[in-house]
Amino acid sequence: MPAGERPQERLEKLGASALSDTELLALLLRSGTRGMDVIAVSSRLISEAGSLAGLLSWQESDFRILRGIGRVKALQLVAVMEVARRSIGMPPREAPVLNRADLIAEHLGSVASGLEVEKFWVLSLNRRNRLRKRVEVSSGTATAALAHPREVFRSAIREAAAAVVCAHNHPSGDPAPSAADIQLTRQLREAASAVDIPLLDHVIIGRRGADPLGRGYYSFREAGLL
Repeated sequence: MPAGERPQERLEKLGASALSDTELLALLLRSGTRGMDVIAVSSRLISEAGSLAGLLSWQESDFRILRGIGRVKALQLVAVMEVARRSIGMPPREAPVLNRADLIAEHLGSVASGLEVEKFWVLSLNRRNRLRKRVEVSSGTATAALAHPREVFRSAIREAAAAVVCAHNHPSGDPAPSAADIQLTRQLREAASAVDIPLLDHVIIGRRGADPLGRGYYSFREAGLL
């Protein structure tokens, strides 16, 4: 098959939506058999099933009837079809809304739990304040400066964020901000204004038991510092 017509190269160049059902199935099969290339095997499968969707009901024995489909390939295809069936039956999960400090703290609670070093995250949001992507921009010792505004907003620009939330953890559990945290937040506020991407909040994640206020987090927005 000419290089420009191979399914993998077409996928890399044009994206999955540009590929035919036969080409997508060929990528799963990866190889054909003697006298029948992978495209021919894929085409035969779809023809026997009536459509790509028709393969969803096939069992291992159905796949193995066709020449070129051995036990391993048949089991792989059965697993792929089961994944597809389950995905069809599951409603799409909407990304969380992160427009309040308590929601941000809840979202990051399991991520920050038990960490012995400080980590700094950038949460890029869409126009409805739903999470587009969470990126860990740095990790270091409890006393090290964790983030630079350049790294924070480079991530936000890359994700085409409509707004940004910054967050980091305090391994001690006490979320009260340090002088360095306050200085960094001022720098982030100025950088946000310069690149015209709103900084909704900077939240410090701690633990309820170590927080004198019993909340387990600190919000610069709620404290009036943003």
